[in-house]
Amino acid sequence: MRGLRLSAVAAVRRHSRSDITQDRLSEHRDSGTLLILSQSHCSPPFLPHTPWTVPPDRDPSSTMADQYNANEEKIMRDSHTKEIDLINRDPKQINEDVVKVDFEDVIAEPDGTHSLDGVWKASYTTFTVSKYWCYRILSAVFGIPVALLWGFLFACISFCHIWAVMPCIKSYLIETQCLSRIYSLCIHTFCDPLFEALGKIFSSIRVALRKEV
Repeated sequence: MRGLRLSAVAAVRRHSRSDITQDRLSEHRDSGTLLILSQSHCSPPFLPHTPWTVPPDRDPSSTMADQYNANEEKIMRDSHTKEIDLINRDPKQINEDVVKVDFEDVIAEPDGTHSLDGVWKASYTTFTVSKYWCYRILSAVFGIPVALLWGFLFACISFCHIWAVMPCIKSYLIETQCLSRIYSLCIHTFCDPLFEALGKIFSSIRVALRKEV
């Protein structure tokens, strides 16, 4: 009898659970949503996100140092092997108004003073072609030596600025900062009370102007 009673209770629980499941499915089916209920009616266990960690056999500082060295090598390689724009050779426009000289900027004939048309055209062609090829020949002959000279000069200037000028300026600032503290201390100690006393003395003076006829 006890076994029959337990089986009847289990059957009633399964029937009620199935009715609840069917009711839920029908409700969600009517609303256009499909709900899948597991047999145990339990949500899957929560899996926390495990952050990325450095392997125990590797030092984090060495990893950061390797990454920094790799980035520095990449920057140096890119700066030495980058392609140069062959179309726009003055991207910062440092010689836009200095050496950009055309025929119209040098030679111009006002109204009433015109030469022959053939002479004007030949002059324009001669000026343009001579300037173009003369600059090309001079740059081909002296361009590389002058570039080497200027590169060496600016390298020396950079070296002097980095290793001589900035350390001298920094040491001077440190020394003058010490002197400035001593000077400001003396001013606040001796001069401020005197100036405050003089200000209080002269603050009671009233000046009245009268105009007598």
